[in-house]
Amino acid sequence: MNIICFDLEGPISPQDNAYEVIGLTEDGDKIFEVISRYDDILTLEGRRGYEPGDTLKLIVPFLLYHNLSEQDIREVSKTAKIVPGVKETVSSLKERGWKVFIISTSYSQHAVNIGAQIGIPETDIACTKLPLDMYYKTLDRADLKLVEDIRTRILEELYPPEDEEKIVEVLDNFFFKGLSGTRLGQIFREVTVIGGIRKVEAMDSFVKDEPLENVIAVGDSITDFKMLKKVRDGGGLAVAFNGNEYSIPYASIGLASTDQRFLLPLIDAFENRGKTGVAEVLRQINEPGIDYPSIPSVPADLTDLTDLTDLTDLKDAVKKGKIPPPVYSYLEGADERKIGEVIKIHKKYRTLVRGEAGKLG
Repeated sequence: MNIICFDLEGPISPQDNAYEVIGLTEDGDKIFEVISRYDDILTLEGRRGYEPGDTLKLIVPFLLYHNLSEQDIREVSKTAKIVPGVKETVSSLKERGWKVFIISTSYSQHAVNIGAQIGIPETDIACTKLPLDMYYKTLDRADLKLVEDIRTRILEELYPPEDEEKIVEVLDNFFFKGLSGTRLGQIFREVTVIGGIRKVEAMDSFVKDEPLENVIAVGDSITDFKMLKKVRDGGGLAVAFNGNEYSIPYASIGLASTDQRFLLPLIDAFENRGKTGVAEVLRQINEPGIDYPSIPSVPADLTDLTDLTDLTDLKDAVKKGKIPPPVYSYLEGADERKIGEVIKIHKKYRTLVRGEAGKLG
């Protein structure tokens, strides 16, 4: 059985739902950017018990402070777009017998909504549970004075998020000391974000006894690198789709694209001939090679390589300049120079597809 596990925010939908939700509040975007940077710092230093993506846990006190609800999350989710080609890609995979899963840090109110739009049921989605409305019933409003104080400090002392040492000092004191012993602190500890190693655990629960040689993982950010690494090291295909500097070094393949259907040639080759087939397809696409950081045009024989006629219109659109060409990169064994060049290209596409959300880790 062939299995593919998609991250949601980036590969499936450009919206960063939590960023948009907290953005409903005054200066919420600034608060989120500082906390997101804090998340990156703790992840990169390997803080024990901390996983990438725990930003969605860290912002919960601020959601409660501003009286945001689960319905607010759903309303923001309704505005989310789907990356072009995702519905067609998922449909094609299911028709060919693939099992398709979503593994996302996203709150369940968002992840389930997006999954329903592209034909992936809730049972095939691993995401972050946030019973926000229930928390209000037991919350001690006096605790929220702590949030008001730290919110002021973030805006006055930590934004823009450049002084990493001070960010860690101030936010460590708040999250891991100041909240200790409060009901808000208990709520904070209860939230379990599906990121980092928890994405790996979710993937393991979906894959079960299936060998990783039959698995594809698609991600784009710091929350995905452990999942990508496990799949790549296990013989599967790890794809960084418009990835950032945290995900690309752990991927087998980089795909910079504005349309998810350009993933299909890789899937087709992997299904038929494994990683060897993927490498061969990329050689045919890229030879005599990509002169980084220039962007190649789609090769004339792309459709012939895959026999996927639904790519024909895409290829024509690229030729006519209506959409940017996809950029495929083979990353296993890549040196630092190539990794750096691929990151530059993906950054352009990431910004094009995700807008402001693309700058988050």
